[in-house]
Amino acid sequence: MTFIKRYAITFVLFLVLDSVWLGVISPRFYKAHIGWLLADPPLWGAALLFYLVFIAGLVFFAVSPGLCDASRGRAAARGGFFGLVTYATFDLTNQAVIAGWPWIVTIVDLVWGSFICAATTLVSVLVCRRLRGEL
Repeated sequence: MTFIKRYAITFVLFLVLDSVWLGVISPRFYKAHIGWLLADPPLWGAALLFYLVFIAGLVFFAVSPGLCDASRGRAAARGGFFGLVTYATFDLTNQAVIAGWPWIVTIVDLVWGSFICAATTLVSVLVCRRLRGEL
């Protein structure tokens, strides 16, 4: 299966999960803790660029290797670790340079980033294998 097909599958799955988080769960949380920093409205072009680059990284570092590995657990762990590292880059940098950045935001983001990337990687691997006729 080509990188483009893996990318498309992963992109859709990630967006579905992240839209639930961003649309339903997190708005009140972020407004309560970092509302003074939030753009209104969000800069959608920057968000789109983030998703395009981030999903490419997730596919390259987690989904593609996960397809070569027989272990679903290792695929999910690889995705979870990618999420932890990438979300930590954002949140811990903010923690270091933005006065008053709340630790609760950092902790919640690290948990969410690890979860969404682990789940997306696992489901992407399963869908890709199914499409290849491996399941």
